[in-house]
Amino acid sequence: MALTYSAGSLVTARGREWVVLPESEPDLLVLRPLGGSDDDIAAVFPAFETVRGAEFAPPEPGDLGDQRAAGLLRTALRVGFRSGAGPFRSLAGIAVEPRAYQLVPLLMALRQKTVRMLISDDVGIGKTVEAGLIASELLAQGEATGLAVLCSPALAEQWQQELRSKFGIDAELVLSSTVSRLERGLDLGQSLFDKYPHVIVSTDFIKSTRHRDDFVRHCPDLVIVDEAHTCVVADDTKTSTQNQLRYELLRRVAEDAERHLLLVTATPHSGKESAFRNLLGLVKPELARVDLDSEAGRKLLAQHFVARKRADVRQYLTKEDGLADDSLAERTAFPSDRYFKDETYKLSPAYRALLDDAIAYASERVEEAGGQGRREARIAWWSAIALLRSMVSSPRAAAQTLRTRSAAAVAASAEEADRLGAPLTSDSADSDALEGMDVAPGAETEENAGSRLAELAARAEALEGPAQDLKLKALIKHLKGLLADGHNPIVFCRYIPTAEYLAEQLGNDPETKKRGPLGAKTVVKAVTGTLSPQQRLDRIEELAAEAGGDTAARRVLIATDCLSEGVNLQHHFDAVVHYDLAWNPTRHDQREGRVDRYGQKRDEVRVITLYGEDNGIDGKVLEVLIKKHRQIKKDLGISVSVPDEMSTGVTDAIVEWLLLRGRQGEQEALFETDSFQQSFADLEKDWNSAADREKASRSRFAQRSIHPEEVAREVAAVREALGGAGEVDTFVRESLNALGAVLRDSGEDFTAQVGGTPIGLRDALAPVVGAETVERDRPIPFRSTPAVARGEAALVRTDPVVGALASHVLNAALDPRADGARPARRCGVVTTDAVTTRTTLLLVRYRFHLTLPSRNGEKQVVAEDARLLAFEGAPKNAVWLPPERAVELLDARATENTAAAAGERTMTRILDQLGEVTAHLESYGDELAAELDASHRRVRAASGEIVRGLSVTAQKPADILGTYVYLPAAPSPVSASAASVPAGVSA
Repeated sequence: MALTYSAGSLVTARGREWVVLPESEPDLLVLRPLGGSDDDIAAVFPAFETVRGAEFAPPEPGDLGDQRAAGLLRTALRVGFRSGAGPFRSLAGIAVEPRAYQLVPLLMALRQKTVRMLISDDVGIGKTVEAGLIASELLAQGEATGLAVLCSPALAEQWQQELRSKFGIDAELVLSSTVSRLERGLDLGQSLFDKYPHVIVSTDFIKSTRHRDDFVRHCPDLVIVDEAHTCVVADDTKTSTQNQLRYELLRRVAEDAERHLLLVTATPHSGKESAFRNLLGLVKPELARVDLDSEAGRKLLAQHFVARKRADVRQYLTKEDGLADDSLAERTAFPSDRYFKDETYKLSPAYRALLDDAIAYASERVEEAGGQGRREARIAWWSAIALLRSMVSSPRAAAQTLRTRSAAAVAASAEEADRLGAPLTSDSADSDALEGMDVAPGAETEENAGSRLAELAARAEALEGPAQDLKLKALIKHLKGLLADGHNPIVFCRYIPTAEYLAEQLGNDPETKKRGPLGAKTVVKAVTGTLSPQQRLDRIEELAAEAGGDTAARRVLIATDCLSEGVNLQHHFDAVVHYDLAWNPTRHDQREGRVDRYGQKRDEVRVITLYGEDNGIDGKVLEVLIKKHRQIKKDLGISVSVPDEMSTGVTDAIVEWLLLRGRQGEQEALFETDSFQQSFADLEKDWNSAADREKASRSRFAQRSIHPEEVAREVAAVREALGGAGEVDTFVRESLNALGAVLRDSGEDFTAQVGGTPIGLRDALAPVVGAETVERDRPIPFRSTPAVARGEAALVRTDPVVGALASHVLNAALDPRADGARPARRCGVVTTDAVTTRTTLLLVRYRFHLTLPSRNGEKQVVAEDARLLAFEGAPKNAVWLPPERAVELLDARATENTAAAAGERTMTRILDQLGEVTAHLESYGDELAAELDASHRRVRAASGEIVRGLSVTAQKPADILGTYVYLPAAPSPVSASAASVPAGVSA
């Protein structure tokens, strides 16, 4: 008859040792390798395979390590934990080390039975990580069984990559381009959302009535909505059909009171109070109506809403936050500021003449259409704006616009003309449909204008190049300055033809041997809407790889606004040039936010804004919109969106004035016109009102539901169980040095060449850093910041390179017969002046059985923890030291040599008597179990249902992984006569 093994017990099978998991049955054992991860879990049938009980083997007294052995083994063990026993089940298994402030939304979420959160932290703080932490925790605890992320199609692949690489969540893309392939694999009557538990869905694809109903019926029990502000409508303004469809979709998803819902946006207000209220109503219906000026209303909102500026989290868990000291203080290296510089250019005589003729043509068309009816007038209006915007963009964009029929020309009504013409010529802050919006708009609206437009197009083409295009000439000058200062800039354009034109003019062409004006070592590439979202990311990586590691090489990326939202570019670029002014300043902020975010290595991000001094448009847009937006952000510390209709009113007034007066009119006269005065007054009033509301809301709704002391307590517990950054840094450096790697320091960072290390380590590193890097002995960069670029390793426990190194060190320590250097050992005898009596340090692994109640039933879990315990004297009469003293022993350094034979004799005596400390180890395990139980209950304190049935018990016996004896150094002759013999020294 087969033996029955309880969860948590050790067994031997298939030539290795395993931990039995709770999912096991008498005839089927579910096993995880000792020290392995969930990826290595296997099922074994005891009837067909040999399975026997195992006890953890004691250390071999002759296999002695040096003074570093205990610390290295402890860290290697803790890095390998993928199933923490603390209240945050997922933190041990994810590949990202969250900042302390990023735990705040997670703590808020765990206090709710059904999680409903609006996460509105500032751009670049890490909202994706915060949402991912909550999602991975809910899935790990069994509180959620599936996940859907609703986002723009342009960001879908980035979300997929983030979830997979950082949180180990494999999600299927559900886009218009993938749905047919996915549906072919379905069974009859099966829904796509039943087959794939984790999905990333294009909001614009799924919002249509055809797909919406199926999604709502089979929607997972956890939904994340990215850029959630684009999915709500304001009660007092005219909204697009697209926004209404998105809002209806979310309203139906939110109707299920049992569904977890995370709304993510950096701009929850967008200048409209009613839209903000509707957004809150999705989180919790009563929030749409509650009095937020009352204490009760603010308390209710505080449970579900987190919105912090960078200044709030740049330094966190310090004395200023109310803590007793700065021992847990965390400083996050955001860029300190953006350096703005507005640079002008003037049109060449030929370009000025072309623009005058284009304005004259547009003015004639608008005037003529005004007498033909409202539909014709709106078509002519959008055609005129298209022509003017492309003219001031580039000769290439101007020529294409002049040869292209206006999208609005096919409209059957004035309303349809607005719907077709506006997206291609405006820069709405609320639009999340950036796809296709960077094509050059058309200006042709009538058949008999063809020859006149063709002549203008030919003149535009003749102006290409820096000789006649002085805007391009100015760009070259400013790019040279940025490159000379060591920057790698992104140049943002409005239209695809402009981006392609700049890439041609600035880049080097190896085929024709043409050398660009920025130098032979500057790599220039363009990314536009002609590429798919994944191709855009690939092109950026190609650009980074082509520039390579040469310190003299520079990168210049030319991009349209297809990259202005969601894509993180801070690892490769550190400056932004606005080649074309956006007509909504929020777009500028979004562009700059691609590089000005956490992980940016430069303290200051440079921003250059190019504007035409004499084209009649740019100067006014800069003065009225862009500069005011900057001032509000400087005053508040956050961006406040300009209301779209107000921004449009101002730009419409500028265009109207330009068409009526011509470019040659007095520029100052614009500010005196009635239409501009009214539009500007409306803008000023609404924008200031939005800024005041935002300022008040940041104060009223400041995150107060979780006090920093609560965060500090949990951060300390996590670091105690899993280790901190300083421990990992020491471990990596000492292990690589001991294993024969070549390390070169660079401040807090360093590089390592591993070509001379044992074959086992090289094999472990090859899959994570690349076989070519290992084979060619290329340096592997190790960074002190967790935010690293591809090909770099972060000095955090969750980094794959650190994990591979720890696995090798741990396996080598557990196998005395392993080949090559073995930095960590399970035994050690050190003679040191750090102790005055013989002291023994034990590295003990505890296993805990956790019963975690959830709304989906109880979940049985086995988790691990590693602790250091130390005692003075003989095991039988042990005097146990406090935990902090045990940790201090890791830093003890040998002050005398210890003879190998004497060391082995000492270790043999101690190991033979370790049975005497079993009772204490078990008692300590029970104390840890009680602490864990209290920690789980504390984190979930606000919801009694979540803690009923919770229990934590320690598996016995505990495993002694390492035993290290510290002998007092011989006293000097002077002090020897006065020294008394410490009690308990003899064995």
